[in-house]
Amino acid sequence: MFRLIAIAGTLAASTAMAAEGDQVRGEIQGDGISGTVEMTETASGLILADVMVQGLSEGEHGIHIHETGKCDASEQFKTAGGHVAGDMKHGVKSEGGPHPGDLPNLHVPADGSIHVSYFVDGLTLGEGGDMSLIDDDGAALIIHSGADDYETQPSGDSGDRVACAVLSSS
Repeated sequence: MFRLIAIAGTLAASTAMAAEGDQVRGEIQGDGISGTVEMTETASGLILADVMVQGLSEGEHGIHIHETGKCDASEQFKTAGGHVAGDMKHGVKSEGGPHPGDLPNLHVPADGSIHVSYFVDGLTLGEGGDMSLIDDDGAALIIHSGADDYETQPSGDSGDRVACAVLSSS
């Protein structure tokens, strides 16, 4: 299993009050795909996202935080809505980007297993506020079938949604 450290950031401001150590977790599920995601608020205000997943096809996969905490596989996980976007455009290659929910691609080896950590800016785990993952309809982590090109609107042309995790503080 590989370990990759990546940084995803935005200029979006967060208004929710979060405390160091606030966490959300989720079980990643898809057809033959499983894993976990854990996000922790840090003292710096960034979120540390730790993602472990098995069963993915070899190659690059887009990965994003989506606006609704609902993962219905029978609807190809479209129930998770769009990316957590704020007033930003999709992708680090786009002027006015990236979305706070945009994360760097997963580079999955032949064995289909990967463990990555990301620092996420522009979101919070505190309750309330426009950019909080803790709201009435929650949030989800989505993994796509293909690579995110970091510029195509609104989601990076990253293909079908192949795995999903509802992010929950409980």
